[in-house]
Amino acid sequence: MAVSSNRVPLSGLARKLVADGLLDEASAHDAFQEAVSSKLPFVKYLVDNNISTAKVIAQAASQEFGVPILDIESMELDNEVLKLVSTDMIQKHHALPLFRRGNRVYIGVSDPTNLQALDEIKFHIGANTEAVVIEEDKLAKAIDRAMEAADGGLGDMEDSDFENLDDLELGADEQEQQDDSEVDDAPVVRFVNKVLLDAIKKGASDLHFEPYEKSYRVRFRIDGVLEEIAKPPLALSSKIAARIKVMSRLDVSERRVPQDGRIKLKLSKTKAIDFRVSTCPTMYGEKTVMRILDSDAAKLQIDQLGYEDFQKEAFLQNLHKPYGMFLVTGPTGSGKTVSLYTGINILNQVDINISTAEDPVEINLPGVNQVQVDERTGMTFPKALKAFLRQDPDIILVGEIRDLETASIGVKAAQTGHMVMSTLHTNDGPQTLTRLQDMGIQPFAVATTINLITGQRLARRLHPDYKVPLEIPPEALLDEGFSQEEVDAGIKLFAPGDGGVDCPSGYKGRCGIYQVMPISDAMKRLIIEGANAVQLADQAASEGIWDIRTSGLAKAKASITSLAEINRVTVE
Repeated sequence: MAVSSNRVPLSGLARKLVADGLLDEASAHDAFQEAVSSKLPFVKYLVDNNISTAKVIAQAASQEFGVPILDIESMELDNEVLKLVSTDMIQKHHALPLFRRGNRVYIGVSDPTNLQALDEIKFHIGANTEAVVIEEDKLAKAIDRAMEAADGGLGDMEDSDFENLDDLELGADEQEQQDDSEVDDAPVVRFVNKVLLDAIKKGASDLHFEPYEKSYRVRFRIDGVLEEIAKPPLALSSKIAARIKVMSRLDVSERRVPQDGRIKLKLSKTKAIDFRVSTCPTMYGEKTVMRILDSDAAKLQIDQLGYEDFQKEAFLQNLHKPYGMFLVTGPTGSGKTVSLYTGINILNQVDINISTAEDPVEINLPGVNQVQVDERTGMTFPKALKAFLRQDPDIILVGEIRDLETASIGVKAAQTGHMVMSTLHTNDGPQTLTRLQDMGIQPFAVATTINLITGQRLARRLHPDYKVPLEIPPEALLDEGFSQEEVDAGIKLFAPGDGGVDCPSGYKGRCGIYQVMPISDAMKRLIIEGANAVQLADQAASEGIWDIRTSGLAKAKASITSLAEINRVTVE
């Protein structure tokens, strides 16, 4: 591939990666330019976007520049050395002071050609510096740990803080006569803090605090599956609920009705996590559920969501249409919000006016006008939509189409030159088309306004180090939905293996499974003629559109996930 003559010649680590055949020259130039425009270190950009692996880059850098590689996970960070360099400088240069030998401080970097970082740190601390190569992913984690330690926040907590927790038993009379001061009980505060920190470290999406008649348990939803994490003493159930209410600014004295709140937990000077809190009275106390709102998920690139190439092309083509409806469907927890936010981030430019109505607003998006829907104050989805249409919008995002009024206003907005994006709780594209008609939208309006429907699920991703081959008879593969041609060509499937303490389930992370269905002219005619969901699904299949099951089988065939996981999240 020819390289544009106006490009700056590659140097340093980029040149080494190209010379070793680890990166082609055009990709290296593009990655370098994107890293500069994104204000990210070159190596971090390569790793975050899966262009190359941290290990390969570290080995290439070490060989080229004669700099040793250090496994930072096998060493303890020296707090005294960390204090030599400000947290702002550590983050600015993505460089971490490791240890000191005499008048020389060794600095962990993923790119040893970053001489500016070494020189600035040298000037700042008044000592000579020497680079040590650290794999980018491990360096990023170590910097996060350093930031937590510097902040002195939750990162300082140890399991030993909770050794005497089981001793906190309360009598029945005392439990009935609790007052708000009890939420300041230090062990309860430490316990709640530790649970929140553990949830973040484990990558949980939700936390469940559940009181029963004779027990109390805490569960995390990790990669879409609930796991029991702790069983605190039952006597602490009301204290834990009260502590969470205090943190989320809810009414501690009100235990008879559900309440909703929010917590912003500061982990370090630069990192904070938001939690959405919901309490609900049950027979034996208040159940509390907390959803971790991951702002990083809203910054995902389209390539990270897991669309097949032809699905991504259809997604982007319809996303950039000037008007119409763009719908994302699926059950709760299927990643609909992330898909919508990814689309909004692509469209979010200075010359476009974007307004959203959400319940609740989960993640703040700079440059987007976000409205919190609140039934109690009268700010409903329809009222927000009517207000948007008087404020010269280009793109309107509705968190969810729940009723006829919201759907009708959205359709009218799409018919009058606006792009409307929203979600519905339906299983797939064809069912969405019939669901809108069941709600009362005329078939002609459905056919002429909807540009594309994306149905989706999230499946757990096999851990690459622990997956094991799975032998399945050809007849069983055919029964699962694979074609005869695929079976004849040979299909190699994998199952999760036992990863021990490191990965007990054999799964790590999740992948998206999609049905991306543009509304063709033939499908529009069927909608107007009153076709049902089965007929619409047959038409989609004849146009080469994968349903969610087919997309899932492709993920299993590619060894991204297991067949058992596809069976769990899709309908055969």
